[in-house]
Amino acid sequence: MSDKNREGQRTARQKLAAQREKQKSRDKRRRALIVGVSVVGVLGLAAVVGVVAANAGKDDSETAGPVVAPSGAQGKDSLAIPVGKESAKSTLTVWEDFRCPACKGFELTYRDTIHELTDAGKLKVEYHLATIIDGNMGGSGSRRAANAAACAQDAGKFPAYHDVLYSNQPEETDDAFAADGKLIELAGKVDGLDTPAFRKCVKDGTHDSWVEKSNKAFLSAGLSGTPTVLLDGKDIYKEESMTPAKLKKLVQDANE
Repeated sequence: MSDKNREGQRTARQKLAAQREKQKSRDKRRRALIVGVSVVGVLGLAAVVGVVAANAGKDDSETAGPVVAPSGAQGKDSLAIPVGKESAKSTLTVWEDFRCPACKGFELTYRDTIHELTDAGKLKVEYHLATIIDGNMGGSGSRRAANAAACAQDAGKFPAYHDVLYSNQPEETDDAFAADGKLIELAGKVDGLDTPAFRKCVKDGTHDSWVEKSNKAFLSAGLSGTPTVLLDGKDIYKEESMTPAKLKKLVQDANE
């Protein structure tokens, strides 16, 4: 091998090493976020799951306002937003973060099935809102979006606005939901939601402290990340064999 070729190989190796160092630097911001990939059933949903480590997921931008639960909130400390009939024999508990890509993946895959089951009175869903992406990535979009969703609950429009937020979710590193204007703009996609009362609730951060309390409950519960999805107390999101069809059958069997 000629000296020229050897020199070319050394230069290529040096360039590759430099590129790797640059990549390491870019990854430092995400050290607190342990990334896992979950394949959901035959749909092959690749979900990036934010796992809560020792001090990860803490939102440093906490407020000191009163804890105001949204209308109709239930459960311990009124931290659950219910969707569906109380008489439903199955309960789906969902811990989610509106900035979380894996949460969006779950919603887009299971949304139609969940709506079908709740509309039929066979399933009740209890939504718990968390802000781990704010804590891991910085920003306040998780908290602000959760507050806006709670404002939508006050207006009786939570399910529709919930779906709109996920359908319009920005990139994980883009804190677009931190802007009140963006959240109000998206409310325009829900019939009857963009009202003076909703706008005031969003801008005032009426439910910010409630959202923070919900996130603290998430952290103290030792849950592994968002989304955490429990059907009648059993974690189903991590089951590789779980599909919308299987979820539907489990709920229908419970209602027989």
